[in-house]
Amino acid sequence: MHSVNVIFRRELSSYFATPLAYVYIVIFLMMTGVFTFYLGNFFERRQADLMPFFMFHPWLYLFLIPAVSMRLWAEERKTGTLELLLTLPVSLGQAVLGKFLAAWVFTGLALLLTFPMWLTVNYLGSPDNGVILASYLGSWLMAGGFIAVGSCMSASTSNQVIGFILSVVVCFLLVVAGYPIVLDAFQSWAPAPVVDAIGALSFLTHFESISKGVLDLRDVMYFLIMMAAWLLATAIVIDMKKAD
Repeated sequence: MHSVNVIFRRELSSYFATPLAYVYIVIFLMMTGVFTFYLGNFFERRQADLMPFFMFHPWLYLFLIPAVSMRLWAEERKTGTLELLLTLPVSLGQAVLGKFLAAWVFTGLALLLTFPMWLTVNYLGSPDNGVILASYLGSWLMAGGFIAVGSCMSASTSNQVIGFILSVVVCFLLVVAGYPIVLDAFQSWAPAPVVDAIGALSFLTHFESISKGVLDLRDVMYFLIMMAAWLLATAIVIDMKKAD
């Protein structure tokens, strides 16, 4: 775990070594405000909850998180530091986990800075804070899933822009898989178990379940398994690229 901690601290500090981290956080906070108060009709609803805040998170993450994860491995490959990193007394799995945790914690810090939203809704009314807490947890878990996908896509190329586009495409498919219009398209010809499996793959399905305040272990395990699977894929891709 010491090696993971070293990679984690190195990566996390690198985010704040340039203005990009602060720009990302500012954009994230501005976008959450715009989506919540304007598009989400926060005041017009006259309800003391943060549903308008959380309902847009999958779409915010769809573009903002790939912007964070695209540099995880593509930059290492482009600058030629990947080979140097792999010669250190750090296993490939530890390097993958350390980089992922740094990006996940960084995203969590950006999410944490939205706490004034929580204070505002408590000032205006008496919300169910248990539901809000569960929604924050679900949002962070979903962010971890997005980052794990982005890590794998970043590992597959040395071009950050290509890594970004690939991440957006894959994450988009994982979000819309739970939409009725997508499931209806499969229901006309696919067996029910296949349709259910496609719906179960959706980030949106599991996030919406948690954001209702129902902290089902199956939803939590889904995001943890997705993270583990995509991080394993990241390690496999890096190992294959290293052999080229």
